[in-house]
Amino acid sequence: MTSPQEPAGTNSTPLHIRVRETIRRQVKAGELIDNTGRLMTEAELGKHFGVSRITIRNAIKPLVDEGMFERERGRGTFLRTNQPENWVGRLMGFSETIKDAGYRPGAKILLQGMTNKHDAEVRKQLRERAIWQLKRVRLADDIPIAIEHAFYPPDIGLELEKRDLTSIVMYRVFEAEIGFDIKEATQTISASLADATTAKLLGVKAGSPLLSIERLTVNTDGRPLELLRSVYLPNYFRLSINLTRRHP
Repeated sequence: MTSPQEPAGTNSTPLHIRVRETIRRQVKAGELIDNTGRLMTEAELGKHFGVSRITIRNAIKPLVDEGMFERERGRGTFLRTNQPENWVGRLMGFSETIKDAGYRPGAKILLQGMTNKHDAEVRKQLRERAIWQLKRVRLADDIPIAIEHAFYPPDIGLELEKRDLTSIVMYRVFEAEIGFDIKEATQTISASLADATTAKLLGVKAGSPLLSIERLTVNTDGRPLELLRSVYLPNYFRLSINLTRRHP
């Protein structure tokens, strides 16, 4: 029998939440599932953790809702090979998205500072001759899964330099510390192939498929705040977009 591990000082945490996080952790370590990705049954998990089936049910439901597992009628509950980023109108940065998916976000800085050596499209979208750039490998539980290359107006870049750029939650800093009122972002999604440098940084073969994203975020007064160009390993991101049909 395995008891959910509980950090010190969290005795008030509800049991189903502790069980949920233990399931998440053990599944990531290759436990509780068979070679097809099938999760133990509720009865088996109840016996494993020494808790009731209703506790197991309450623990698993949020993991299904967030996309870690999917239920197949008559077959069981299976681990999905990817984690979802649901784009339904909510603007979130990498750290916020990764935390929601149950991972620990991180970063390694590749490049930062002022430059005027950028392409015409960056100049056009940010409306600046010189910009401040930040290029990072983004991590999920210390695994490299993305490369982000962000461009900012100089005054914003000088503000960002004062902060820890390996752990910064960018949009929260924009709103809570710098005082911007973010209005919206325009995001373009496409497919690309990893070049040799990108492949090495992400631990894949050159020519491997990647998910490419370009996002322009603007303030309520229309001022561009950030132009972000990113590539992601597709097995960590599944895009779910709500579509509404317009009726005449």
